[in-house]
Amino acid sequence: MNDAGRMTAKTRLYRDLAAQLRSLIEGEPDRVANAANMAALLYHGLPDLNWAGFYFTRVNELVLGPFQGQPACVRIAWGNGVCGTAAARATSMLVPDVHEFPGHIACDPVSRSELVVPLIESSKVAGVLDLDSPRLARFDDEDRAGCERLVAVFLGR
Repeated sequence: MNDAGRMTAKTRLYRDLAAQLRSLIEGEPDRVANAANMAALLYHGLPDLNWAGFYFTRVNELVLGPFQGQPACVRIAWGNGVCGTAAARATSMLVPDVHEFPGHIACDPVSRSELVVPLIESSKVAGVLDLDSPRLARFDDEDRAGCERLVAVFLGR
């Protein structure tokens, strides 16, 4: 059996999303335009999301970038909430129940679980990709790995 035969449906979905993302951003140098297309791709391409978007690092805080979903918090202090914690730690954060996360920032009270992947360039956190779901424990390690790969494509790796 070849590798494609052993792939899970979720792994195939992320592989397909990575190919679509490459096509969308190929040759486009504008980060905001690429983030907008990636947010739309994920919001419409992944099931059970109520928010998909970016926060970009500005000095000692994260500032809202392109997104899909309900209006969001505009500024998040470094180290606060799931996004600020992921940025401060420079590591992905998978939170099965946001109400159990100390210091969770409830931009949308419908959100129950969250996945945040940092955008790391030149050993510095340039921002984060943030995905929210109204479903408890929506995200798993396959989602984390898939989104880390998508962030790598977004950053041109």
